Amino acid sequence: MKKSLYSFLTLATLTTIFITGCKVETEKKETKTVASSQEDLVKRGEYLVTVGGCDDCHSPKVFGPQGPAIDPERRLSGHPENVALESVDKNTLKSWVLFNAHNTATVGPWGATFAANLTPDATGLGTWTEEQFIKALREGKFKGLDNTRQLLPPMPWQSYAKMTDDDLKAMFAYLKTIKPVKNSVPAPIAPPDLK
Repeated sequence: MKKSLYSFLTLATLTTIFITGCKVETEKKETKTVASSQEDLVKRGEYLVTVGGCDDCHSPKVFGPQGPAIDPERRLSGHPENVALESVDKNTLKSWVLFNAHNTATVGPWGATFAANLTPDATGLGTWTEEQFIKALREGKFKGLDNTRQLLPPMPWQSYAKMTDDDLKAMFAYLKTIKPVKNSVPAPIAPPDLK
């Protein structure tokens, strides 16, 4: 009887050690996947902003022999405040969506929209909190504030809403480190006001 009790206790102890060891190992692996420093967080954010296609609409372009390329001096600064919207054929907008040459302005059945300034300048995200940024991408709220209008097309906030809090925090951390660009993006234009 003592021998079987001893065997049982030994087995129970070994099982506990094994399970605890596995749990500690799992926790170590999970910890490694979370950004361990601000530098790692910013690097993750840079990666997400890049693969998320933010430059496609939020960065003005320069035009060269290989076509449009991101203007490094105005990267992620949104639609240039000094670039006027060309007149559009309203009948075309019944079945088409049009983009300007910079890909920073879009016209469709909802009217005209302009890509926001994502730089840390006061005309961009400079005064935003992390909570506002997350609310804007999670709920599609303008400036991430309650009781404001929805973000308008073509901003794919519904897709970004599926990102984890850690991913959105990383994107915000990265955007706070880039070069600030002063650029007041125009307000949207309602369909009846289009020229």
